[in-house]
Amino acid sequence: MSIRWDSLLVRHVARALDERLSGHHLRGIRLDGDARDLILFFREESVVWRLHPTRSALLLRPAVAPAATDLRIRARLRRVDAPPDERILRFEMMGRGKNAGPLELFVELIGNRLNAVITGSGERIIRHVLVRREGDRPLSVGAGYRLPEPTGREGATDGLALERWLAILAPVPPPDRGPELVRRIAWTSPMNRDTFLEPDLEAGHAAWREMVEHEGPADPVILVSERGRQPYPFPLVGYEVEATGSLLDALDACADEEGRAALAASALAMPPALLERLEDAVHRQERRLAGLTAELEQREDPDALRRRGDLILARFSELPAESGMVTLTGFDGLPVEVELDPALPPQKNAARYYDRAARSERAAERIPRLMTRAEERRDALAALLSRALAGEADPQEVREALPTPEREAGTEDRSPSLPYRTFRSSGGLEIRVGRGAKHNDDLTFRHSAPDDIWLHARHSAGAHVILRWRSDENPPGRDLAQAAVLAALHSKARTSTTVPVDWTRRKYVRKPRGSAPGAVTPDRVQTLFVRPDETLLEALSEEG
Repeated sequence: MSIRWDSLLVRHVARALDERLSGHHLRGIRLDGDARDLILFFREESVVWRLHPTRSALLLRPAVAPAATDLRIRARLRRVDAPPDERILRFEMMGRGKNAGPLELFVELIGNRLNAVITGSGERIIRHVLVRREGDRPLSVGAGYRLPEPTGREGATDGLALERWLAILAPVPPPDRGPELVRRIAWTSPMNRDTFLEPDLEAGHAAWREMVEHEGPADPVILVSERGRQPYPFPLVGYEVEATGSLLDALDACADEEGRAALAASALAMPPALLERLEDAVHRQERRLAGLTAELEQREDPDALRRRGDLILARFSELPAESGMVTLTGFDGLPVEVELDPALPPQKNAARYYDRAARSERAAERIPRLMTRAEERRDALAALLSRALAGEADPQEVREALPTPEREAGTEDRSPSLPYRTFRSSGGLEIRVGRGAKHNDDLTFRHSAPDDIWLHARHSAGAHVILRWRSDENPPGRDLAQAAVLAALHSKARTSTTVPVDWTRRKYVRKPRGSAPGAVTPDRVQTLFVRPDETLLEALSEEG
């Protein structure tokens, strides 16, 4: 559920936070615009404010260090307060170091427009904003910040005498008094209006004065209704109540399970980018599993392929010259359509069908193993993600579990042991993809054989790709196409709809003297046009 905020609740939350946090030393702030989370990293503890309209909550957690991606703001908190009859809190701070000077953090809890704004200098110039807004009160960095227009309701600062209370409400028919009360009298809301109208107007006025003029500790409770549990500084008419130690305890208790789990102490120390990488890793394994499943389902029938090969050899005298598609009488007497390469003799056409049958059988053995590995990997990463969101995993554990561990500062230039990554095509052929321009030459001229197939995205910077191949014939079309997709995906043309990829034998690629790293001149080039489909990439097995 989401906490409902009215001006009376905000007033007492500000008092509770002021008593709890005043004097605390701020070390950083996280403004997560996607999740709509505001996190204050104090030396003494962390304050987590969920400002999404559907899951608003406030929690205090043990102190953790801000992540590298968080705003590093050093300041001392002076006070927390709220303007009269407003759903806005103000954190007044004095910055230190490069942030020296007055700073203010405004947390707006108005309807579905929950937001946070950090301002500096006496003119309240906006430095940071959680969610940028336009309109009559724009909230953008560099603009001046101004509070929303006051509600204008009576009794916000000077109280309200009984006579005036009666003058406002007595003429109104009883069924309409609730809306009129909320519209005209300060500190009222749909949550508390019944309390201020029962059992009669005089008693309601006394209850209103008692709550509005209350200066000591509040009498916080958790209100229970059909809408869920709601923290409040006082019991209200129409609600069951649960006892609570303090208003801040009530706020914590009313946060939903997802909120409490997602914002546990060690989850706060988890950089958002690291969590995103972990979520992406889970999704990649899911896509890989889907791709492998589709590949297994679309696998050619090896028995049917072999029968076609046998039929070509048995009926080779019936084959018309230079025909790409023929219809032959099968061994069961039924007609069978057979696709041929007219440039090849019958024996080689038959051999192609036998090769396809063998690849299909190898795939039938290999793909289930890869699916099992993908399922295990997906389940392990998903479990780690759940633990990270629950605050039960630390950042280092996540880094070590990711497919490409996050490099520490100063290690980015460390070269891998091999200049290429290894993939396996659906037909079982090895595909080597260069790790970058400075490694392309090494892959092409030191880690490939003359008859291997060399590929590169045309007119685009990218990796050299080697499809390992030992035959005089061209490689199978599906394997060649998959290698071309890898070349497209590892080039600057990866976002294009269609990418031309040149290919030739590696022995026809030469390196001009004095040319830049990765610059080569290929001959006898042919071109494939492929779509850089990442789903296919996930379906291939990266081995290194």
